[in-house]
Amino acid sequence: VIDRPYSQSIFFRWAKPPMACDMLAVMLQRWHEISFLHWSCDPRLVQTRLPRGLEVDAFDGKAWIGLTPFLLAGLRPPLFPQVLGISFPETNLRTYVRGAKGPGIWFFSLDAARLSAVVGARATYGLPYHWADMEVGISAGEVIYFSNRGGRVKTRIRIAKADRIDQLSALEEFLTERYRLYSVLRSGLISAEVKHPPWSLNQARVLELEENLRRAAGLEFPGSDFLVHHSAGVDTRIGLPHGV
Repeated sequence: VIDRPYSQSIFFRWAKPPMACDMLAVMLQRWHEISFLHWSCDPRLVQTRLPRGLEVDAFDGKAWIGLTPFLLAGLRPPLFPQVLGISFPETNLRTYVRGAKGPGIWFFSLDAARLSAVVGARATYGLPYHWADMEVGISAGEVIYFSNRGGRVKTRIRIAKADRIDQLSALEEFLTERYRLYSVLRSGLISAEVKHPPWSLNQARVLELEENLRRAAGLEFPGSDFLVHHSAGVDTRIGLPHGV
């Protein structure tokens, strides 16, 4: 049982990708043209939303809520060529946690435009996926994300891409270099490893931002910080879920 209100990460030495031989991948996919939008908040507000066994992972005393829209490309089993994979837009609402297996991500919601992926992820990982009408528009200098979940939960985000960040700050690594997810499946806390190369991040600027995703999840907390980043993406391997 974790009885501390939250943990605090100052140095991010533990956020290195696991070695290639450590994990049996069951899914391959690319997180393509992804943007990271982050809001800081009081860790105590987030802790009340987490299941038993997880604690908020705070940075300099702040918790962070992340909204990450992207194009999920080439979803397929191992050994299948990428051309046979399926692709669809996705938008995640998440925070950063620590559990018995180490640091990771807790998802409050995941919207996806492919019903089969929604059903499969709910059944096998317990992830709170929702089917939504979604689009991603990509150009050399901008990316536009649109999502409409049943006419009630909507996002419209337009990002201007900027220069590559040569050296990530400790906070930028904290917010992006995460190699584990946590979820609840059949009333039990589970975890799964995620493998991908370290992120190559770009500076970015918000041109349009309309969203009620945080409000729908009850996560529209007061905060003093707002950050935005973009990446061309990474190729990713997802491991089997295991009980914690």
